[in-house]
Amino acid sequence: MDENTLKQLVKFTQEGQLCSLEDLITLAPSSAAVETLRSKHFGRSGDTLLHYAARLGHLGVMEYLIKGLGMDVEVYNNDYKRPLHEAASMSHQACVSLLLREGAKVDSLKKADWTPLMMACTRRNLGVILELLRYGSDPALKNKDGWNAFHIACREGDPLVVQHLLVAAPNVWRTESKTRRTPLHTAAMHGCEEVVRILIERCGYTPDSPDSCGVTPFMDAVTNGHLSVARMLLEQHQASPTAADVLGSQPLHQVAVSGQDEALRFLVQDLKVDVNQRVTGVELTALHYAAKEGHTSTIKTLLELGADLHVRDKKGRSALHMACMWQQAEAARTLLQLGLKDSEDACGMTAQQLAKKADVVRVFECGLQDM
Repeated sequence: MDENTLKQLVKFTQEGQLCSLEDLITLAPSSAAVETLRSKHFGRSGDTLLHYAARLGHLGVMEYLIKGLGMDVEVYNNDYKRPLHEAASMSHQACVSLLLREGAKVDSLKKADWTPLMMACTRRNLGVILELLRYGSDPALKNKDGWNAFHIACREGDPLVVQHLLVAAPNVWRTESKTRRTPLHTAAMHGCEEVVRILIERCGYTPDSPDSCGVTPFMDAVTNGHLSVARMLLEQHQASPTAADVLGSQPLHQVAVSGQDEALRFLVQDLKVDVNQRVTGVELTALHYAAKEGHTSTIKTLLELGADLHVRDKKGRSALHMACMWQQAEAARTLLQLGLKDSEDACGMTAQQLAKKADVVRVFECGLQDM
């Protein structure tokens, strides 16, 4: 077949024009040309006609390609995606059912070890997920990062999907990724309140179970601003608002890094966390972290909550030093305007000497330190 004919075949497949596709293939010059078409890969991705049809949900075209043309349901592209991956990831349930009936392997692996069930869970389509489970898909299989379908479902936040996966594999909640993150971490990070409730009620997670960095589900919730989830973890799972990660940072410091002002108020005003709490060993405070990240509104919120503007870390650095060290011009300007004077740290360096970028240097040239 010439290049133009092949382009037409791809076009008809993508548009679901079954009659035009059949007519064009019938006009093929030889049986050898048809045989070549069965395994022909197109473009950079290396997709076949069956991949295109499965991705776009053209059931009639798929039936013709499989039963009429004899295409292999296990054909894979350059990412090792099978047509089943495509149909599952795009929530085409009828196409998924057809492929499974025709012998597609339910737990085939694409690049990075993703199964069709994992891809289906990204779309929250319960019908597709149930069909894959009916054919024996294993929710506990892990990809290269140690995630399985249950992790992904907990990230997406559909309670029904999560409940059905727990029925299919009652111990799947015990899984951890390669960085020791649990599905509870994942659900908390993404603010999936109903899923968090299910995991707390039905699964046996230890309160404040840390990942490899010492991060707890409560930390994930507050640093991403999901305060209703954070409250649930406190009230129903005995989470600690002052647990520390492996670097000694508490939720207060992590929230300052992410610039979540409402979460700061929640921790300090509602939970009575000390706004000037220091990180053990380095003596950094939330104000230092907010300055480092350049969160001017967070700096102001911390001062409203009683943060000490003049506090120094273990190396004698103020928040102004941190702002200049990380070249945060607006944070430096804000701190100067609020009354923080420049001075030397324990090594004799002033914040102004740490300013390298032109906009940070200009903050001092404008004489704001004298305000």
